[in-house]
Amino acid sequence: SFHVIFWDDRKLKPQKRHLFNNICFTFLSEPQAMCYVATANLDGETNLKIRQALLETAGTQKEEQLVNLAGKIECEGPHRQFNNFVGTLYLRGKSPVSLGPDQMLLRGTQLKNTLWIIGIVIYTGFETKLMQNAVKSPLKRSKVEKVTNLQILVLLLLLFLMSAVSCVGALIWNKIYLENIWYMGNNDNPSHNFVFDLVVFIILYHNLVPISLLLTLETVKFIQAQFINWDEDMHYDQNNLYAMARTSNLNEELGQVKYLFSDKTGTLTCNSMTFKKCTIAGVIYGNFWSKVIFFILPHSQSSFCEFNDPKLLENFENGHPSAEYINEFLTLLCVCHTVIPERHGNDIIYQASSPDEAALVKGAKKLGFVFTTRTPYSVTIEVMTEMHTFEILNILEFSSNRKRMSIIVRTPAGHLRLYCKGADTVILERLSKDSLFVEDTLKHLEYFATEVTLCIAYTDLTEKEYQDWLEKYQRANQFYKTEFKKLEECYEIIEKEFLLLGATAIEDRLQANVPETISTLLRANIKIWVLTGDKQETAVNIAFSCKLISGTTPRIYLNASSFEATQQIIEYNCGDLGNLLGKENDLALIIDGETLKYALRFEIQRKFLDLALSCRAVLCCR
Repeated sequence: SFHVIFWDDRKLKPQKRHLFNNICFTFLSEPQAMCYVATANLDGETNLKIRQALLETAGTQKEEQLVNLAGKIECEGPHRQFNNFVGTLYLRGKSPVSLGPDQMLLRGTQLKNTLWIIGIVIYTGFETKLMQNAVKSPLKRSKVEKVTNLQILVLLLLLFLMSAVSCVGALIWNKIYLENIWYMGNNDNPSHNFVFDLVVFIILYHNLVPISLLLTLETVKFIQAQFINWDEDMHYDQNNLYAMARTSNLNEELGQVKYLFSDKTGTLTCNSMTFKKCTIAGVIYGNFWSKVIFFILPHSQSSFCEFNDPKLLENFENGHPSAEYINEFLTLLCVCHTVIPERHGNDIIYQASSPDEAALVKGAKKLGFVFTTRTPYSVTIEVMTEMHTFEILNILEFSSNRKRMSIIVRTPAGHLRLYCKGADTVILERLSKDSLFVEDTLKHLEYFATEVTLCIAYTDLTEKEYQDWLEKYQRANQFYKTEFKKLEECYEIIEKEFLLLGATAIEDRLQANVPETISTLLRANIKIWVLTGDKQETAVNIAFSCKLISGTTPRIYLNASSFEATQQIIEYNCGDLGNLLGKENDLALIIDGETLKYALRFEIQRKFLDLALSCRAVLCCR
């Protein structure tokens, strides 16, 4: 059972804030029982995430209501997975309600744009997910330091060995000759202490250990670190930031780097998504002239990368045969998402946990379809000065496994409709036989190869079909996340027979000087491996743009749908390289996630590693 706690961040002393660790919150000061959290300390992502309290308890904010609140929470034991949480809330006199990650504020996150919350502490101290993931920081030492320490240790052992041998020799010599050497004045104290003699010989031989070497190395490292901090070529003018050598222990390692591992979004690219092109009902729209200058635009000119094609609105307003599809396409962009609108005067600021979702909503806004209001139960959009409210029935969440997101709504006309957007691979295989424009859309997707693409589709539902599915969904939701697969299987039942509307293309510009940097690293014989969630054509085109691979670079493609096929293609390529296997070759290896799953099996992982190490660049997509 639980007690209600009151948490007002403005009144909480800073030294006490760490006591509130993992909180399952139920009441919020903000509308729609939502709040924003920054999770940069957990996953490194700087964009705000949205968390929402339970709708069953969101209205309970008065003190007398809280005093009478009673119940219990059953949840799983502590574990280290940040994105998973299983729990059930039992309130007195009410039916059980499942709890998930959206109701959890983890230790390490920062609460943003929220005055206060009222919640229940679930895990504390070392049981929190942050502490479960905490590991002892490794001692970072360079190869030079390791070799130097080993040499010093050997010299110390040699010093003690020499001193011990000298002590034994002195003992023997004194026993033989000391009585006859009267002029040494030792007749009064003929006995000698072995430990005393050992210390004497250590002092005599101490120059064997070069203590000044360590001091010299540390001085050189410190000066090198200062030169890194002062390097004007590493100065970022916009934020006035310089490179910072946080430790001087690894300076000499910089010249020995052989492999560089990188993701794409936020590292090679700016993670600043822009809605650029789209295809609707087999008609392509977009600002095509910008494609030539997309990857060479300086950072300050990002405003030029906007959707700019008046033909789309002309077709919509002039009764073009595709006008109905355009309306449905833009409506889907305004409804199927988890974006939260914030009003600042006459402006609407969109807060989104995913930059590409915000880009689509902003693109639709520019075309006259403005997402204005979100509540837990509805979404309101403004279409050419007319307001339309869609009742939200269910949200079928996005996951990396599903590669899509769906939402079931009741339209202003009272129809049940499921909107879906996701990767082309998962949408196309769920299309109805009656779906149109498939071939044209596939051709346009090939043209959109340099951008991140999403397919847009919908399907109409009958009341009986929806009610039958809703019963299965509610049963599966009771075991939410005890077995998330059951919930995904339930999603699969209703996510079918889609009618394709089209696809979007979202561009994410490369960071400044990325091609020049990668080209320089490759000339320094540094091999670069890149991981991206883009489809293969997009990943290869971006690799061309950032000069990871060139037009003359031979490429090895690993695309297989089974373990046997993966084993066969890897063995074939290893045999094809022959004596060049394991050596440095001007090759590029491109593999998708499905094939990688099989390639990392124990039986063939060694051959796959040998093949990857034989290539100058490795690109893993999807």
